Formats: sequence, C-alpha cells, structure tokens
Amino acid sequence: MSWLLILFTMALVGCDHVTKAVAQATLERRAPLSIVPGLLDLRYAENRDMAFSLLRGIHSPAKVAILFAFSIIVLGAVILVWWHSRRASAAEQVAYALIVAGAIGNAIDRAVRGYVVDFIHLHRWPVFNVADIAIVAGGVLLGLVMLRRARLDPREVS
Repeated sequence: MSWLLILFTMALVGCDHVTKAVAQATLERRAPLSIVPGLLDLRYAENRDMAFSLLRGIHSPAKVAILFAFSIIVLGAVILVWWHSRRASAAEQVAYALIVAGAIGNAIDRAVRGYVVDFIHLHRWPVFNVADIAIVAGGVLLGLVMLRRARLDPREVS
C-alpha cells in the first residue's frame, strides 16, 4: 500500500464526514430538498440498521454494539485482504481503498452517534451517503478487476 492510497482513503473518510455534518446541519428537521424532481432529493435520515434494513426485526439495546462490532470485523478482513494484495494492480488497490474508506466512514458514525447519517435519496432506493457510494464503487471496481483477471488467465481465479 502506498502513502498515496492511504491519503486517498483518509480524504474520502473526511469527505464522507463533512457531507454528513452539512446534511445534518441543513436537512435535519426539514422537508426533503428536491434536486431532480421525481428522481433525486436530499433528505436527512438516521440509519440505525444495516444496508437495506436487514436487521429491522431485531429490537435490542445491543443492536448498535453488534452492528459496530460486525463492521469492525468486516473492515479488518478487508484490510487484511488489501494488505495481502498490496502488489496488485492500481485498479485493485483503488477498489480496496474505496471499500475501506466507506467502511471506516460508516463505522465512525456508529461508534460516535450510534447510527449512520444518510442523506442522498434516489427515488425507489434507500437513502444513502458518500461512504455507501465508496463501498459500492469499490465493490464494482473490484468485481471488474477480478472478471478481467479471470478472462486473461482462467486458471488464476481464486
């Protein structure tokens, strides 16, 4: 891992938290702000669950701690895989940086607030944030890198 990738990762975490702070300051307790009518608006939301509300049926005081612990375990696993892939292509390195930045951004929210601040709403899709975009973009990029690798050398698929 180069210092540039670490700097990129930390800059993304910073961008995530700046946008969350601005969203909270300007959107909390107000009606959604329409950006593209019928398609995109900004609305403040506190996500006390995980992606797509997968744990909505669990009502326990320990839920926040469980979600935080789970996010730290997953973050640790991704960092470990990233470390073992430190000689991989630049695209793969950027993919890991994006995933780690998003995971750190949301983990900080869970640790500090007990929930994740979301504010970007594409209609017919759950409200999300910059960290979520980074995680998805990193996952897509990593998938593309692996598909390309499999196409170039089908024996290397692992």
